Amino acid sequence: MPHLIAKPVSIPVPGGKSIEEFVGLPSTGDTGVSVAVMVAPAGWDEPFQTPTFDEFTVVLEGELLVDHGDETSAVVAGQAIITRAGERIRYRTDSGARYVAVCLPAFAPEQAHRDESS
Repeated sequence: MPHLIAKPVSIPVPGGKSIEEFVGLPSTGDTGVSVAVMVAPAGWDEPFQTPTFDEFTVVLEGELLVDHGDETSAVVAGQAIITRAGERIRYRTDSGARYVAVCLPAFAPEQAHRDESS
């Protein structure tokens, strides 16, 4: 039977970014996948991380910067980027961005393996 998700769960995060999760651990209890809409304000960034999940990100508005190794990929509205489990990455934006993130398996903070020293 289909399961309508009428309202996402808001997940508080530092730095002014908002996360509205439609599918995942906090919202539906799913461990296999998470689907969330994120809004990051201009100047937002997060520490480098080496997650144990794949992340599929579709930028709806603005530009998202993804640092990996010594390179940065700029992902603009209408584009997507895939990051794979085990890759050291960092997400940030200079101008602000609205995007959808799909994580396989579902996102969990302890699986992001954030480097809080970066």
